[in-house]
Amino acid sequence: MFRQMTVSATALALAAGMATAAPDTITLGMVLEPPNLDPTAGAAAAIDEVVYANVFEGLTRFAPDGSIRPALAASWAVSPDGRVYTFALRQGVQFHDGTAFDAEDAKFTLERARADTSGNAQKALFAGIETVEAPDPATLRVTLTAPDGAFAEKMAWGDAVIVAPESAATLATRPIGTGPFAFAQWVQGDHVSLTAFPGYWGEKPELARATFRFIADPTAAFAAMMAGDVDAFPNYPAPETLAILGADPRFRVIVGTTEGETILALNNARPPLNDIRVRAAIAHALNRAEIIEGAMFGHGTPIGTHFPPHNPDYLDLTALSAHDPERARALLAEAGVSGLKLRLALPPPTYARRGGEIVAAQLRAVGIETQITNLEWAQWLETVFKGRDFDLTIVSHTEPADLNIYARPDYYFQYARPEFVALIAQLEATVDPAARRAILHQAQEMIARDHVNGFLFQLAKTGVADARLQGLWENAPTPANDLTAVRWTD
Repeated sequence: MFRQMTVSATALALAAGMATAAPDTITLGMVLEPPNLDPTAGAAAAIDEVVYANVFEGLTRFAPDGSIRPALAASWAVSPDGRVYTFALRQGVQFHDGTAFDAEDAKFTLERARADTSGNAQKALFAGIETVEAPDPATLRVTLTAPDGAFAEKMAWGDAVIVAPESAATLATRPIGTGPFAFAQWVQGDHVSLTAFPGYWGEKPELARATFRFIADPTAAFAAMMAGDVDAFPNYPAPETLAILGADPRFRVIVGTTEGETILALNNARPPLNDIRVRAAIAHALNRAEIIEGAMFGHGTPIGTHFPPHNPDYLDLTALSAHDPERARALLAEAGVSGLKLRLALPPPTYARRGGEIVAAQLRAVGIETQITNLEWAQWLETVFKGRDFDLTIVSHTEPADLNIYARPDYYFQYARPEFVALIAQLEATVDPAARRAILHQAQEMIARDHVNGFLFQLAKTGVADARLQGLWENAPTPANDLTAVRWTD
């Protein structure tokens, strides 16, 4: 009887919460709170999940289907040799502080991002730039050191959004961009609020206010949805309850794809992980199906390399690291390794914490013990990503077209095989789609055969929303909660 009364009370509260939802406001749930709000000076995907396409805009942008569309650049032209990009910039654009946007702001942004002192987490995006010129307020000319068929795509990343010199120093806590929403408030530990910017140059959003609430605990996320405390949870952290929400007509479950390659990252520079036989042993110890089912309740696509399966250039290489415990034990013996104990650092996301326990059991089955340490996101960024002080970690790389991170000598898993670096350099100088596809296949196969990391699964985008909400992204070609097309329906 008590249980029935409780359920009825919850249903009434939910119905009341939905009935009073304002038609021009929205509250979204997010698992992680961003460490700051400057996408040009931080690696956390949570930053872009708040500000990408909402507060900040780039020269170009990702559309919901992953294509590249004009943003602050209305159009662009490429010279016949592929080295000079000329962007025609939009006129009449204002930053949220009232200052005007022009080519000098775009030049400042690119120069700042590629400077020796730059703190940009994706500085490699700008490494091919030779010169940046602003011949007039409406024109930006970028000359590259070599042809780059992906340059327009690089300019769509959150790390390449346009900022102004007047506000660049304080973007971490007071973000000022040109987007349809302006920063309103950040109550740390709880939420960030945005309000519609009346001076926006483009089509005005239908929402007047948006609040991003930070709810890390999966149980609390489910309770928040059921209580009507949040209108949508675009990256829902409790896949085990999706069936419950999906059965309720008041909700809509949204399942799509992301750019998130979820990997068991290995520190390739640290013995014995610098031995390919040990790395291969770890790869063969992993049972992807078990990890996907146990950590993600079946949501996820197995991968055998660092590339999204929905991309037409994907190569299925899962067979190269098939689950084979006997092979794993034989490789460890061949490498002369016994009694191995490795540190496994786990950041907060559900896929990492739940997946880490399963991975630890699978490694134990072949004779590798792990010491698990749970880290908060800021700790993970400082210790693992920046400090490279780890053996193993589980993380999802949600940046688009990020195969080139394996060519960076200072990247946290420390691979950068010279032949791979050369392949990426060749890729960046290649424009022909067929030639690029062939190079991408070679690159995917090289890191798969070198067992650089344990390639687990492509992270699914599992979201839930009030059924009356339209316009949320189904897929995630880049980390974003783009609100520009979100609206309430009757």
